[in-house]
Amino acid sequence: MKGSSLARALDERVGGAGFLKKAMRKVFPDHWTFLLGEIALYAFVVILLTGVFLTFFFKPSMKEVVYDGMYVPLRGVTMSEAYASSLEISFEVRGGLLMRQMHHWATLVFLAAIVAHALRNFFTGAFRKPRDLNWLIGVALFGIVMLNGLFGYSLPDDLLSGAGLRILHGVTVSVPLVGTYLAMFLFGGEFPGEDIVARLYSLHVLLIPALLLLLIPLHAVVLTWRQTHTQFRAKGLNDRVVRGAPFYPAFLAKTTVFFLWVLGVVTLLATVFQVNPIWLYGPYVPGHVSAGSQPDWYMGFLEGALRIMPAWEFTVFGQTVAMSVLIPALAAPGLLFAALALYPFAERWITRDRAVHHLLDRPRDVPMRAGLGVAGIVYYGVLWAAGGNDLIATTFHISLYATTWIFRVAIVAGPVLGFVVTRRICHGLLARDRHTVAHGVETGVIVRSGSGGYTEVERPATEEETAVLVPAPRPALPPAATGDVPPPAARRVQDALRRSWDG
Repeated sequence: MKGSSLARALDERVGGAGFLKKAMRKVFPDHWTFLLGEIALYAFVVILLTGVFLTFFFKPSMKEVVYDGMYVPLRGVTMSEAYASSLEISFEVRGGLLMRQMHHWATLVFLAAIVAHALRNFFTGAFRKPRDLNWLIGVALFGIVMLNGLFGYSLPDDLLSGAGLRILHGVTVSVPLVGTYLAMFLFGGEFPGEDIVARLYSLHVLLIPALLLLLIPLHAVVLTWRQTHTQFRAKGLNDRVVRGAPFYPAFLAKTTVFFLWVLGVVTLLATVFQVNPIWLYGPYVPGHVSAGSQPDWYMGFLEGALRIMPAWEFTVFGQTVAMSVLIPALAAPGLLFAALALYPFAERWITRDRAVHHLLDRPRDVPMRAGLGVAGIVYYGVLWAAGGNDLIATTFHISLYATTWIFRVAIVAGPVLGFVVTRRICHGLLARDRHTVAHGVETGVIVRSGSGGYTEVERPATEEETAVLVPAPRPALPPAATGDVPPPAARRVQDALRRSWDG
C-alpha cells in the first residue's frame, strides 16, 4: 500500500504513469541480429565504468620523471608521468591491469559491434525512411568512436602509441597552408610537444564521451522507440504490425542477461588474452621505432592506405602538397564515411522510393545494394590487410615491393570483382526463389517414370515460405509534384540508374 501510494503521489506531481504503462507493453522482435546493437551499447557501458576507474590513477602529463616502480626492467629510466602512471596502474594498483585490459577489449568489441550492426542495417535496408536520420547518427558515432579510440590509445605515451602520434603529426603537417599551424596548436610546440597528452586526455574523457552520451541514447533508444522496430518478412506481418515479446518482463529480463554476458566475455578476454603490454614497448623516444608495430584493428585500414600509396608530391605556389599522405589519411576514410552517409539518399533518388518501411529486405532481394555493400567490405578489407604488408612479406618470404603492388592492384580490382560476383549470386538466388514459389519445394523424393526417366517430387510452397521468398514489390512511382520534376538530362540519368538497379 505504501509503495502504491508513493507511486500515485509521484505521478500526480510529475506525471508519466500513462507513458510508463505503454512502454512496458512495447513489443520487441526476437531475431538474433537485433542483439548486435545491444552488444555495442553494453560494451560502451563497460568502457564508461572502467574508464572512470582509470581516471583515478592516470596522470595526463608529459613532465619527465625517473621511474622507480615495481617493474624492475624500467627502473631508473626517464619517462613521462603519463607512462609512469600507466605502469603504476598495471603493476601497483589492485585490479589496475584488469581494468586497463577490460577498457581496451571493450573498445575493440564496441567498434566491432558497431561495424556488424551497420552492415546488418545496410544489407537489410534498415536505413530507409523513416530511419535515415538514425543511420546518419550511427555513421557519426562510428567516426567519433574511432577517433576517441585513437586518442585513448595514445595516452600512455609508450613507444607504440608514440609512433601513432608521429603519424598523426605528419598527417596534420601535410595539410596545405594551415598544416604547420594546426600541428603547433595541437601539440603545443615542435613534436612531440609538451601538451599533447593533456589535450588528448581532455578530449578522450570529457568532450567525446559527452557527445557519445548524447548521441547513443538518441540513436539506440529515443529514435528507435519512436519509429518502432524493423522486422523480417513473415506471414501476417506488414509495416503496421510488430511481432515479438513485450518490454516487461520478457525483453527486460533477456537484455539484462545479455548485458551480463557481454560483461563476462569482456572480462574473460581481459583475463586470458593480453592486449597492449606497454611495459614491453618502453617510453616513447622520437628517435626509436618498434619493428612490426601494428595499430588496433579499427585503424588498420588507414595504416594500409598509407603503406600502399605511391610517393606523390607536387608544389603549388611554393607550397608542397604531399598526396602520399593526404590521400590515404583524408581521402580514404573520407570516401568510406561519405559513401555511408550519402547512400540512403542516393538509393531513394535512384529508386524514387519515398515510402515508409518497417519490413526488412533479405540481402538477395536488392542485388545492387548487396553488391555495393560487398564492394565496400572488400575495399576496407584490402586496406586493412595492406596495413600488415611487412609482416606478410616476412612470413611468406615475398618481396615487400611485390606485396605492395598486389595490394595496389587489389584495391582497384577487388571491389569491382566483389560487386560483380555478389550481384550475380543474388540474381541466382532470386531465380531459385521464384522457381520454388512457381513449381514447389524440392522434397528429395525421386520417382522413376514408365519411360525410364527420373523426376523429383515437389510439394507446393506453404504460405509461410511464400511470404519469406517473395520480395515486396517496389512502390509505384509517385506522381511528380510541382517543382519535383528534375531537368530532362537528370531524369534520363535517373531512369537509366533505376533500370540498372532493378535489373
